Amino acid sequence: MSAVPLDGQDLAARIAARIAQTPNQGVGVYYRRLDRPDSLLVDARHRFHAASTMKVPVMIEVFRDADAGTLRLSDSLTVVNEFHSIVDGSPYQLDKGDDSDSSLYLRVGQKASVRDLLELMITVSSNLATDILIERVGPARANATAHALGADSILVLRGVEDGVAYRAGRNNTTTARDLGVLLAAIAEHRAASRVACDSMLAILGRQHFTEGIPAGLPPGARVYHKTGWVGQVVYHDAAYIEMPSPDGRRYVLVVTTGGIQLDTAAYHLVADVSRMIAASGR
Repeated sequence: MSAVPLDGQDLAARIAARIAQTPNQGVGVYYRRLDRPDSLLVDARHRFHAASTMKVPVMIEVFRDADAGTLRLSDSLTVVNEFHSIVDGSPYQLDKGDDSDSSLYLRVGQKASVRDLLELMITVSSNLATDILIERVGPARANATAHALGADSILVLRGVEDGVAYRAGRNNTTTARDLGVLLAAIAEHRAASRVACDSMLAILGRQHFTEGIPAGLPPGARVYHKTGWVGQVVYHDAAYIEMPSPDGRRYVLVVTTGGIQLDTAAYHLVADVSRMIAASGR
């Protein structure tokens, strides 16, 4: 770790210089220590296709409904693979070959608990689990809750793989700031009840994809995060991090990227930004 903390301008300049080394069509960085009001922002309001990061507001809405008693995590939902476009109501199905998890497709026609669907949606980024859950809670409600929590420009419009909507430009979008605000709300037990927020953190802590922010952290750091990607279009990682002693910082870091042609280049950029934040001591 750096013995002398970098000031905000120096750190922002170093991050901007690292971003410039990787050809891109936009990169946003949002960093906020939970014990301080100040933030480090690098194009944090640049809007991107949200990809799978939109699953965070869906998860929040599910847990808020559980808090309200309108559903239980133990409730069973039928696993279906037919949904309807928000544009014209036309039916569409998800292709397991385009999904990061194929296990749920083997259970079509069977029942799965809300708890299991949440786990699949976040930890292995199951698109099928997402569409089942977003039909249950409604994208408009997830969007309204995110806005009420302060993520005032995120847009949750639809489930995953609605091709008609995609071609019409009706996409879920987000900024680094939006995602940072939501992760902070969970970490600070403001997104839902304390028990629900702790459950959300536990799920986020079991995330399988660790090529981005976690790769830049020192041993002993605890990270709770959600990635999202569409090959050669976007790669994002949004995290809440607890640093080990003697550092002890608790902070939110989000890195959103667009137009990076190689997945590995996007991973390395995000990991490097994470490493710089971790080593800064700021």
